[in-house]
Amino acid sequence: MAKPTKRFRAAQEAADLSKEYTVAEAVDALAKLPKANFDETVELSMKLLVDPRKGDEMVRGTVMLPHGSGKTVRVLAFTTDPDAAIAAGATTAGLGDIIEKIQGGWLDFDVAVATPDAMKEVRKIARVLGPKGMMPNPKAGTVSPDIEKAIKEVMAGRVEFKLDKSATLGVGIAKRSFSAEQVTDNLNTLIDAVGKARPSGFKGNYIHSATISATMTPGLKLAGSEYSKF
Repeated sequence: MAKPTKRFRAAQEAADLSKEYTVAEAVDALAKLPKANFDETVELSMKLLVDPRKGDEMVRGTVMLPHGSGKTVRVLAFTTDPDAAIAAGATTAGLGDIIEKIQGGWLDFDVAVATPDAMKEVRKIARVLGPKGMMPNPKAGTVSPDIEKAIKEVMAGRVEFKLDKSATLGVGIAKRSFSAEQVTDNLNTLIDAVGKARPSGFKGNYIHSATISATMTPGLKLAGSEYSKF
């Protein structure tokens, strides 16, 4: 068995890694863990008890974080009016020319949005964008007739959550430079959004576990009381 790293040992000294924390306690404990020399992302990871292989048990959605995620988002807009999209905050905009670039291997963006009329062309690259989680989707709010609004919402802190094949999800909800209040607000907002996304026909326990961590820290487990109401 490999020896714990110096950073991990320091984390063990700063907080009880075996404890289950309330949200407030976890945010406070996370702040005490050793920091990296960059502004780390704070992430919430959740394990659900649904079966994402069943279409009616897939959990996905979007949520507006009250304080934004702290991440600089590069938005690509598929539209026939690229000037308006750029004015709204998109980093790149266009349609046919952008599709050709992507077919050639270009993927220098974080989120793609599209107008409904552009989706006929965008579907040509579904095999490229789909596996990477970058395909515009109405359920995620990234296909919209009001593309300027969609762009501004992404820029303002709207994040998407979606289960992977193992029924887990991980979402960056803040930066370590955020205040405890900001991290707490964003964390509670995401937990609430995932809770409300519970499939209507699903019976029994829904959320198995939840953990908060930063890029270079171990995870801190949240107590079941923080999400048991779902």
